[in-house]
Amino acid sequence: MLRGIIFVLFVALTTGLTIAQEKITAKGSDTMVILSQRWAEKYMATHPDVTIQVTGGGSGTGISALINGTTDICNSSRPIKDSERKKLAERYGSRGIEIKCALDGLAVYVHKSNKIKDLSLADLKNIYTGKVTNWKDLGGEDKKIILYGRENNSGTYVYFAENVLLGEDFHASTQTLPGTASVVNAVSKDPEGIGYGGAAYAEGIRPVAIRTDNDSPALEPTMENIASGNYPISRFLYLYLRSRPEGEIKQFVDWILSDEGQSIVTEVGYFPIR
Repeated sequence: MLRGIIFVLFVALTTGLTIAQEKITAKGSDTMVILSQRWAEKYMATHPDVTIQVTGGGSGTGISALINGTTDICNSSRPIKDSERKKLAERYGSRGIEIKCALDGLAVYVHKSNKIKDLSLADLKNIYTGKVTNWKDLGGEDKKIILYGRENNSGTYVYFAENVLLGEDFHASTQTLPGTASVVNAVSKDPEGIGYGGAAYAEGIRPVAIRTDNDSPALEPTMENIASGNYPISRFLYLYLRSRPEGEIKQFVDWILSDEGQSIVTEVGYFPIR
C-alpha cells in the first residue's frame, strides 16, 4: 500500500498531475472525539484520497454546525431535538438522518482514595442538586463533596440532566469543564471530587457502581452490563447527517458500521452495536 501511494505521488510530481482530495468534516460530541479520530485515522490509511477532519466542541455545537452547513457529519452523544430537526427541514427540506454508531455507559467517577463503592440514581440526583453535600451522608468520610460536570452544550450534560436529575437544575457549585477528559483530570486530583462522563475515559480515577434504586444490584459500566441494557445510565452514540449520505461520505459511514469500524469502537472502550 505504501509503495502504491509513493508511486502515485511520484507520478503526480513528475507529470504535473494533482491528486484529488475528498474532504469530510465531523464535528460535535467531546465524548466521541477519540473514537471519531480513530475512525478517521484508520479510514484515511486505506483511502489516501480522502481527508477527514474531526473536531469536538460538544453535541450541541455539532448539531448547530450541521444546521449551518459547516460540517458534513455531526457526532452526538444525545438524540437530536425536534426543534433542531425543524431547523434542518426549513433549510434543507430534510429532518436529518440519524445513525446509531456505538453504545456508551455514562460512568460516575470518584478519586481512587474515596471509600464509596456504589451510589443509587437518587443519590446522584441529591448530590448534583445540592441536597447531599458531604460524603459522610453516603457512608464515606466527613468531607465536602466537590462537583464536576460538563458545559450545557454537551450531550453528556443533557443526558445526565434528563435521566439522572430528571429535569432539576445542577447545583450552582458544579464546576463545568469543556470535556470528559477534563472532568477525569480534575477528579483524579481531588479526593473530595465526583464527576461523570463516557466510560472510555475512566483512567486515573475509579468508576462507582450504580444502582437503579436501593433494592437493585450495583452495576459497573462494563460491556456486559451496558450491552444487556441493565446498567442504569447507558445510551447510544449517534452520527447525524443533513440527508441520506452519498459518495465518499456514504462509504465512510458504511465502513463505520462494518465489522472493522465497530472493532475500533471496542478498542477505544465503547460498545459496538453489532
